[in-house]
Amino acid sequence: MEAIDSRLFLFLNGLHTGWLDSVMVSITQMWPWIPIYILLLYMVFKQYGKRGWWVLLAVAVLILCTDQLSAHVCKPLFHRLRPCFNPDLEGMVHLPKGLPGGRYGFVSSHAANTFGVAAFLTAMLRKSYKSIGWWLYAWALISSYSRIYIGVHYPGDIVGGALLGILIGLIIAKLLKYYLYRRANLDAPE
Repeated sequence: MEAIDSRLFLFLNGLHTGWLDSVMVSITQMWPWIPIYILLLYMVFKQYGKRGWWVLLAVAVLILCTDQLSAHVCKPLFHRLRPCFNPDLEGMVHLPKGLPGGRYGFVSSHAANTFGVAAFLTAMLRKSYKSIGWWLYAWALISSYSRIYIGVHYPGDIVGGALLGILIGLIIAKLLKYYLYRRANLDAPE
């Protein structure tokens, strides 16, 4: 399985060009996505009104959970070297951004965070915005692919992070919907 992951990584990481390097280095950061975040804020408050603050709080809890689980539980537990630190791949990894800080990569925190937000917001917004899931999962996929492109994650790291994020995103969405439903019933006049 690791051999397949390495071969797939080398193929995907090898799809690089000079102009795409700067694009992928930008995509892997947070700032290019700010207009999307602003649009999502608008959508949340349009659908939920004042209760939108609960949705934002849930997103913060979600990112805290996905980030901490991926970085402080999974990576130390699995000790899987990032491809850029794998001695078997030395000299074969394209690194347009340079070496990352951490040596271990399973599971990808970027993938866990973005797929978690995609799953959560899809569950919370699809009533008003039918195709929101397509856009959010495309964003998560592009953001996650950038991590392979810049040489810091195997495809398996991305899949593991995506699954972790989706699971946590759906759990938090279910809990928040339950809370908002219960609160709405309790606040309703008799």
